Amino acid sequence: MKLAPLVLAASAVVASAIAPTIAHADSHWPSRPIKWIVPYPPGGSTDMLARLVGQKLGERLGQPVLVENKPGAGGNLGTDFVAKQPGDGYTILMGNIGPISINPSLYGSLPYSPLRDLSPVTLLMEVPNLLVVNNDLPVHTVKELTALAQSKGPLSYATPGAGTSLHLAGELYASSAKIKLTHVPYKGSAPGLSDTMGGHVPMMFDNMPSALPMVKAGKLRALAITSSKRSPQLPDVPTMEEAGVPNYAITGWFGVLVPASTPQPIVQRLSKELVDIARSPDMEKKIAEMGGMVSADGPAPFRSFIQSETRKWGALVQSAQISLQ
Repeated sequence: MKLAPLVLAASAVVASAIAPTIAHADSHWPSRPIKWIVPYPPGGSTDMLARLVGQKLGERLGQPVLVENKPGAGGNLGTDFVAKQPGDGYTILMGNIGPISINPSLYGSLPYSPLRDLSPVTLLMEVPNLLVVNNDLPVHTVKELTALAQSKGPLSYATPGAGTSLHLAGELYASSAKIKLTHVPYKGSAPGLSDTMGGHVPMMFDNMPSALPMVKAGKLRALAITSSKRSPQLPDVPTMEEAGVPNYAITGWFGVLVPASTPQPIVQRLSKELVDIARSPDMEKKIAEMGGMVSADGPAPFRSFIQSETRKWGALVQSAQISLQ
């Protein structure tokens, strides 16, 4: 019992010695390179945006931002990896609609909870999707595609992966048009686009940033855009509703999250830098050229947005009776 005051005193000395070290480390963040995890393969929209913004972020923070691809399980593997990292500001996630807002309803169980294990930093970009077909497919409108599916039986459609918004875009089209489609998931946009161009699958739903260059190069034919409005990048391509599919509007989005234990000063610093980058005239122009729209406004609005999107997609998954393991 007599030793207790000495132990307490020693503990206080140790704590007082450690506290300045912690404060010093926090005040000098970042002092080493930052890993930006993309839960998909290289070449897709998520990867493209991370590399575009990551270069600017590194310049602002004075440390390299290294994009690292960790694909698998519809984005779940890379997302779970970030959720389990230390909250020190040196591992960040390029999240998107799939593993953050769709997969919690689509999968029987997940090893992470998006808003329990991750902290939203900011939304960056919203994008429509494109329905594209192989140039040799004898259709030029969605109505012709629907008629082909009705007469020939189930058509295959490629997507960047099971559980993505593109997967559900196809399911919603099939349900609304009363046709049968066979989903062919790929490990990212690039291989799916390649096989669609090569005729191995006749059609694909994909994010506009990765599909747009192929359409403009004449390698694929765009039949419709999934947003509620036409895109300035493809003004002659109708929306799915204009093309005859009722009550159809699906858009994707991309935003940044960090492990939930990340200190708020780091979250706020990251948010400020990313919002400033996204809203710069140069970046807004580049994102518009990709077919996207800047939507960057910080942690609180992004959290509310994720909650709203999760409710919306949960209802769609339930009504379509889709589930994955």
